[in-house]
Amino acid sequence: MSTLGFSETMQKEPSDTPQSKPEPLVKGGRRVIDCDVHNIPAREEDILPYLPPFYRRRGVRLLNRHEYPHPESALRKDSAPADGGPIGSSLPLLQEQLLDKYEMDYAVLTGEWSSMGLLPDVDYAAALALAYNDYVIEHWLPLDRRLLGSIRVAAQDPAQAAEEIRRIGSHSQIVQVYMISATAMPLGQRFYHPIFEAARDMGLPIALHPGWDGMGISHAPTPVGYPGSYFEWHSLWAVGLMSQLCSLVCEGVFEKFPGLKFVFLEGGVSWVPHLMWRMDKDWKGLRSNHPLVKRLPSEYIVENARFSTQPVDEPPESGDLIHIFRMIQAEKTVVFSSDYPHWDFDDPFHALPRLEPELANRIFYENARELYNLPENPPLKTELDQGHD
Repeated sequence: MSTLGFSETMQKEPSDTPQSKPEPLVKGGRRVIDCDVHNIPAREEDILPYLPPFYRRRGVRLLNRHEYPHPESALRKDSAPADGGPIGSSLPLLQEQLLDKYEMDYAVLTGEWSSMGLLPDVDYAAALALAYNDYVIEHWLPLDRRLLGSIRVAAQDPAQAAEEIRRIGSHSQIVQVYMISATAMPLGQRFYHPIFEAARDMGLPIALHPGWDGMGISHAPTPVGYPGSYFEWHSLWAVGLMSQLCSLVCEGVFEKFPGLKFVFLEGGVSWVPHLMWRMDKDWKGLRSNHPLVKRLPSEYIVENARFSTQPVDEPPESGDLIHIFRMIQAEKTVVFSSDYPHWDFDDPFHALPRLEPELANRIFYENARELYNLPENPPLKTELDQGHD
C-alpha cells in the first residue's frame, strides 16, 4: 500500500480536542478543483424551450423531498440572489462565493432536479435530462471556462441514457456522466451496461450522488425501511453508495469495463475501509460465487472508484481522519468537493486537517485533474472575462 504524503503526518500525532477545529489553510497555497457544485435553473420555465412540444405542455414535474424536509433550509441563505431567484441560480454569486473566493481552477457542476432519474415515465424522464443538459450547456458553461459540466441521465432507460451520453459527451467542458445513486435495481446488473459502455467510449467517469433514496421507483432508503426524519435520512446516505459499489465490484463491471471510473459524491469516506476489508475477507472464501471478480475487491475499488470529501467526516481527533485517508490510499482515491450552496458546505481552507503538501495536492487538485483528464494549466484569467464582472 502506498504511503504517499503520510509519513510526516503519522509521526506528528494531532492533539485536537473534540471542540477543536482543523487549522485553516493559507489562501492561495494550493490549486483546487471542486467536484460537486449544485447550480440551479432560475425558473422551471427556463427548461421548457428545450423540451419537445408534447412535454412542454406538460411542464416540469419532478419528485419532491417533502417526506424529509430540512428543519431550516437545505441551502445557504446567503447564496440567495438579489433578484429573488432560487438559491444556486446566480452565476455571479457562485463566482464570488466559490470560484474567486477560494481561487479555484475548476468547479464541476452537478446541478439539482436529480429526481428525474426516479420518474416512472421513462420517456419523459429522458426528455427532462436532455433539456436540462442543453440548458446548462447554453446558459452556464460558456460564461466561465472554470465551469465543467455533467451529463444528466435518467438511468431507468439505459438505451436513451447511452444515446444522450454519446450526443454531448465530446463537448469540451463536459467531464462526467451524472446519475443518482437510488435505482430500481443494483447498478452492477447488466441492465445498466449500455450506460457504462457509452461512458467508456466517450472517456467519461460516472458520478453517483445520493439524496433521493426511497422516492419514486427506488426502494426504501435503508434495509430496515424508511427513516423518520431528515437527520436520520441524511445520516444514512452512504448506505446506498456502499450498496452500489459492492454491486459494481461483485457483478464484474470493472472487469468488463476496466478503465471506467465511478465517482461517489456526497457520501464522505469513512465507510470505505470497512467495505474494502469485508469484501476482501469474503472474497477469499466465496470467490466461486462471482467468477468475474478475479482480484481482491479492494484492488478494484482503489483503481476504479473515487470518493469526494463532502460531507467530510469529523472524528473527535482529526488525526483519525488522516488514518482513514491512509487506509483507502487517498493519494489515489479522494477528491475535494464543497457541495455549494448546500447547508453543510465545506470550504477548502477549513474542511480538512492540515495535510502534507504532496497529499493535499493530490486530494484538492491532482486526483480530479487526472480523473477528468484536464490540462496541466487551467484557463488564463483573460479567458474568464466573458460573463464575469
